[in-house]
Amino acid sequence: MDSLQKQIVEEMMVSPEIDPKEEIRRSVDFMKSYLKKHSFLKSLVLGISGGQDSTLLGKLAQTAVEELNEETGSDEYAFYAVRLPYGEQGDAQDAIDAVEFINPTNPLTVNIQAAVDASYATLKKVGIEMSDFVKGNEKARERMKVQFAIAAMKNGVVLGTDHSAEAVTGFYTKFGDGAADLVPLFRLNKRQGKAMLKELDCPEHLYNKKPTADLEDNKPQLPDEEALGVTYEQIDDFLEGKEVPEEASKIIENHYLKSQHKRHLPITVFDDFWK
Repeated sequence: MDSLQKQIVEEMMVSPEIDPKEEIRRSVDFMKSYLKKHSFLKSLVLGISGGQDSTLLGKLAQTAVEELNEETGSDEYAFYAVRLPYGEQGDAQDAIDAVEFINPTNPLTVNIQAAVDASYATLKKVGIEMSDFVKGNEKARERMKVQFAIAAMKNGVVLGTDHSAEAVTGFYTKFGDGAADLVPLFRLNKRQGKAMLKELDCPEHLYNKKPTADLEDNKPQLPDEEALGVTYEQIDDFLEGKEVPEEASKIIENHYLKSQHKRHLPITVFDDFWK
C-alpha cells in the first residue's frame, strides 16, 4: 500500500471487515443520540431515490425514530422519506419499492422539475445557459434545498447518504447531495452497505441495483462506475487497504486529489488549501 493510499484509508475510516449487525446498531444509535442531545429536534429527513444508499439510510432512520418513540412512550419523533423526481423518474418503481421497505412515518413526493426549469429559464434570460451537466447539479441542489425546508418546518435534521466509497471520489454535488447535517454511513464502503441491507432483509433488487446519480438529461441512468472509470469493487478493495490494479489505483487517487475541495469547509485566508 503506497503512502497516498494509506493516507486515504485513514481519512475515510473504512475497516477491512465489519459485523453488519454492529454497524446497523452504530448508525441507529448515532442518530438517536443526536436527536436526544438536541431536544428541540424531533425528525429526520432524507431523499429516497430507490438506490442502495438512501434505501439503507432510510431504513436505519425509521428504526431510530421508532425506537425513540418506544423509549419515550410518545409519537413525537418522525422520519420524512422524500421522493424527489425530476418529472418522470425512469426507475420510479425502485423508489416506490424502497419506500415500501422503509415504511416511513411520513412519505412525501416533491417533484422538482418546475423549480429546476425555472432556474434554467431565468439564467438563460441573462445569457447564462446551463450545460446538461450543470443542470444535473442544479437538480441535486434543488433536492437538498427541499429537504432543508422540510427539516426547518418539522424541527428536523437532514441526513446525507455520503459513505466512504463516494466520499473518496467526490462523486456528489457540492452543496447538493453533499450537503447534510448528519452522514451516518461515513466509514462504510459500498459492499459493506450491501451487507447491512441483506441483514435488514431488503428486497434483493434494491441492493443489487447498478448505482446511478441519474442527473443528466442526455445520459439518463448513467452508471456511476462508467462515469468514474473504475468499479466500486476496486474502490472498496482500495479503501480496505487491499492491492488493486495500478490503473484503478491511479484513477481513485486522482479523483480523491481533484475533489479535495468538496471535503473541506469554505476556504478562508487562514487555510493553506488555496495557496
